[in-house]
Amino acid sequence: MFVPDFVCIVQVSHSICMGYHVTGFINSVIFLLTIGGLWAQLRIVWQRGHDQRQGRLTEGTTAVLSLNQFVSSYLAFFSFFLYGACLERFNHYLVWTRLAASLLTLMVLWEIMRSRREWISKLSFTLCSVLLFLLPGVLLQNAGAAVWCRSISQAMIVVATVILAQGYLHQILLIRHSGRTGAVSIRMHQFFLLKDISTVVFALAMGLRTGWPLLLLSSVSGLTKLGTLWQFRWARVSPQAQDRRLATQEAVPVVPDFAP
Repeated sequence: MFVPDFVCIVQVSHSICMGYHVTGFINSVIFLLTIGGLWAQLRIVWQRGHDQRQGRLTEGTTAVLSLNQFVSSYLAFFSFFLYGACLERFNHYLVWTRLAASLLTLMVLWEIMRSRREWISKLSFTLCSVLLFLLPGVLLQNAGAAVWCRSISQAMIVVATVILAQGYLHQILLIRHSGRTGAVSIRMHQFFLLKDISTVVFALAMGLRTGWPLLLLSSVSGLTKLGTLWQFRWARVSPQAQDRRLATQEAVPVVPDFAP
């Protein structure tokens, strides 16, 4: 009886391991769409900057983009990057994809800071830069830091979940208030939704003991993406959105993003 039981255990372990790698690989491939979505968002901002310099755009290049939302997205990406690096089994599927997303999101924050020149955008970009370039080195400078590094990253993920939820709510409220989507990229949010769905599946394959942070944040994130995507349709077909576009255009003076 011992040999069959041992073989059964080995087969189950092999199946779990294969499920982990298959879902991890799929999640990484789909996450490339998220990276593509962030790149698409940057290209929209850069194109709007070009149009503004040519006199074809009368509003800011980052109009309607929520600084709150991008800071919360950055915290989510960075938290998973740190969590994957601190696990007993270094999670390559999490670490490298989330590092790339963190860098691109940081570039979006740079564009927001450069265009708006407000103290809050400068502070946000500075703090996010410090987190990325200093905190991992401090936490991982010795092997004994791995345990409390995981605890810190798990706490950051829970906090990031709350911040992410209110960040996307803020983005939705900006669209509802102005009646337009402005510089917000629908492609980015579509790719983010696919990423969230695949991450939920990956979290289940990891097991609840280590995968619960991914499951928590990705579930909340997916729901907020659905809410944001609905606003694109509302802004396109709702008479109320048209009235609000007219009202905000009349009430708010145009202030260029870039100094002449």
